[in-house]
Amino acid sequence: MPPMTAEIPENVVYSIADVRAIDQHTIDSGVASFELMKRAAHFALVTALSEFPRAKHWVVLCGSGKNAGDGYMLANLAVAIGRQVDALYVTPPDQLSGDARRGYEEAVKAGVTVTRFDGDLHENADLIVDALLGSGLNRAIDGDFAAAAAAISLHPAPCLSLDIPTGIDGDSGIKLGIAVQADATTTFVGRKTGLYFNDGPAHAGQIFYSDLGVPAAAFESRRPVLEFLREYLTQEALPPRQVQSHKGDFGHVLVVGGGPGMPGAARLAAEAALRAGAGSVSVATHPDNAAVIPASRPELMCYGVAADDISALIANATVVALGPGLGKSEWARKVFAAARKADVPMVVDADGLNLLAEKPDVNPCRVITPHPGEAGRLLGCNATTVQRDRLNALYALQKKFGGCAVLKGHCSLISRQSEPVLMCTDGNPGMATAGMGDVLTGIIAGLLAQGLPPDSAASVAVHVHASAADAAATFGERGMLASDVLEEIRPWVNP
Repeated sequence: MPPMTAEIPENVVYSIADVRAIDQHTIDSGVASFELMKRAAHFALVTALSEFPRAKHWVVLCGSGKNAGDGYMLANLAVAIGRQVDALYVTPPDQLSGDARRGYEEAVKAGVTVTRFDGDLHENADLIVDALLGSGLNRAIDGDFAAAAAAISLHPAPCLSLDIPTGIDGDSGIKLGIAVQADATTTFVGRKTGLYFNDGPAHAGQIFYSDLGVPAAAFESRRPVLEFLREYLTQEALPPRQVQSHKGDFGHVLVVGGGPGMPGAARLAAEAALRAGAGSVSVATHPDNAAVIPASRPELMCYGVAADDISALIANATVVALGPGLGKSEWARKVFAAARKADVPMVVDADGLNLLAEKPDVNPCRVITPHPGEAGRLLGCNATTVQRDRLNALYALQKKFGGCAVLKGHCSLISRQSEPVLMCTDGNPGMATAGMGDVLTGIIAGLLAQGLPPDSAASVAVHVHASAADAAATFGERGMLASDVLEEIRPWVNP
């Protein structure tokens, strides 16, 4: 059996069409398709034994195509090591062809019991394997396939899906009617985007990947859609500081925000900029808030400003963070209009995005950080439309507004000019609370102030933000505050 690691990096994600092309290139280069099927089954076996070591009675539900062949070959291997295995078919074996038919024949030869799925699963089974349809699905499943998917999800035993949970669109991750709820998924050749978008993550469970020993040359003609955001980017972007450094070396952030009654958002963003390493931070806010913000963080310089009287503050800034708690009052609109003219790198969030949506422009030195609702307003659609196709929504944001776009949410996406989109798989549900976006805005601004270009500042900031939030969630996700994340930033900007 060849090694299960390849010469290519495993931290990238492909479309279904590109995975198929890579697979076909491998076959054309001389690796038999049935050999790839055997490797997939072997990897699934190793995963099942590692993740579900106490499972002795396996039920493998086999559908059609290569996914069924993977299932039959897995059943074959499991019987060989002493597991009790029942293979239940939805597609009759005499309707299978090619490698799938050969996999079935190998399983029968090995002594696997193969019977028709009759609507029920063995109640004493302690592992269910989903080998029904895989990643080629593009419509809602029905009939016996829908019944099988429902039965898997209702059975108390854990489920291992092969390639992708049946019922999940391989590209979009959208659930097509009913879908298998897996505890783990083994995916092969290339990671599929559908495992990371929309319903995909919730249905896939823990994802285990093997390239099946595919030669690196097979990947060379296919550009990944996504690349995982990893700590090495932070290490490269934030080297140790020179001994003779002073605060002037690390920039001056101006946070513009905090309308009447909303000082908290500007305060969070400003402190986050300091925690990320900015040399100094000022806040331009409504006069009502001028005394409140520095009272809780004396390191911040705070100025109550009239509607458009911020030109002097902008002149002293190297970066502007525009929008946290700004509101949409007449005061906010005038402040926004003045601040957006600043000829310095800028990050725009919250109400700044809502005002930007009213008068869009292109700025190559700007980072925008919308959540799906804000992205919808920026693009003239709604949050549902954005979520259904997050990748193309990100492309549209970057094209319409220039600079760098961060589309927040589960697996936040960060646009880059010439490289694959970055995707952050860190973070946790505890971040779904007020003020988290303000903290991210401040981290981005603090990194821009230290000289990082927009793409790099946004990428590093998203990683730092998510990692700090994971550290803050040590005692639980529920009840975590944005200010808890502030306390965890420093280790992550000192890699």
